[in-house]
Amino acid sequence: MKEILELLEHDARRPIGEIASMLHRSEYEVEQDIKKLEKDKVILSYNTVINWEKFGEETVTAIIEINLTPQREVGFDAIAERIYRFDEVRTVYLMSGSFDLMAIIEGKSLKDIANFVATRLSTIEGVTQTRSHFILKPYKKDGAIMNDEERDRRLVVTP
Repeated sequence: MKEILELLEHDARRPIGEIASMLHRSEYEVEQDIKKLEKDKVILSYNTVINWEKFGEETVTAIIEINLTPQREVGFDAIAERIYRFDEVRTVYLMSGSFDLMAIIEGKSLKDIANFVATRLSTIEGVTQTRSHFILKPYKKDGAIMNDEERDRRLVVTP
């Protein structure tokens, strides 16, 4: 099953027949394995990496460092759950180091993200401090190079 996961991780649109052929298995077996992986929550979702800038949509992404006071009995988990339930939040990680959680937030503008941090995130009980870092330009996202345009990279040679 690991081979199926690796193939799907790199291309979730890969046809079952192609996966079966690559692994020398039947389509039925591969399909059943994928259904089991989905049922067992090993495969959580299938995502598409979109270059919204090329599409003409402006979005702003920020990385928010969050310091917390852990809650008795549940530690950081209950606060993390409150945070990851917000629609604006794309990703949340428990971290080691100088902050406790890292959240990746998306909004339509800097003002939207600032408003989210000020009115929704920082007001959660247990959140003691936040630090925001705005993404200026993505070069690679989830393994996909954002502007992989073919160009001649050879050095110019002159006589």
